Amino acid sequence: MTRLLLALTAAVALLLATPARAEGILVIANPSVAVAAPLTQTQIAAIYLLRLTIWPDGSHIIPVNREVASRIRAAFTASVLHEDNASLAVYWNQMHFMGKLPPVVQESEPAMLAFIRAVPGSIGYISDTTAPLGVQVLAHVP
Repeated sequence: MTRLLLALTAAVALLLATPARAEGILVIANPSVAVAAPLTQTQIAAIYLLRLTIWPDGSHIIPVNREVASRIRAAFTASVLHEDNASLAVYWNQMHFMGKLPPVVQESEPAMLAFIRAVPGSIGYISDTTAPLGVQVLAHVP
């Protein structure tokens, strides 16, 4: 009995000691977007910073963000844009004076998926644990 209890304790300790897998990000687009995947992080950053605004077929790119307080937006901003939310806010204030508006914001993953499915030319991101139903995956950001 003591041996079994020791084995169970060791197994639980091993499970607790195993680091959790970091959540990745899927960059998704409306099925109408005709672009070779995967996009590089440099290309994705150019889209989200409005340096790249037209898809190869001539249609407009519509970038979509999650809300500022979301964990996935913070991860996307850090991993892809190499910024934090405060620096990005300063950037968007500067862009506003140049007549450019920041990306559209969606408040949840279901809202993001629904918007991307419905709006031609749109691009967004979701957790890699969410099924990308009805959209195309353009990149995976670990």
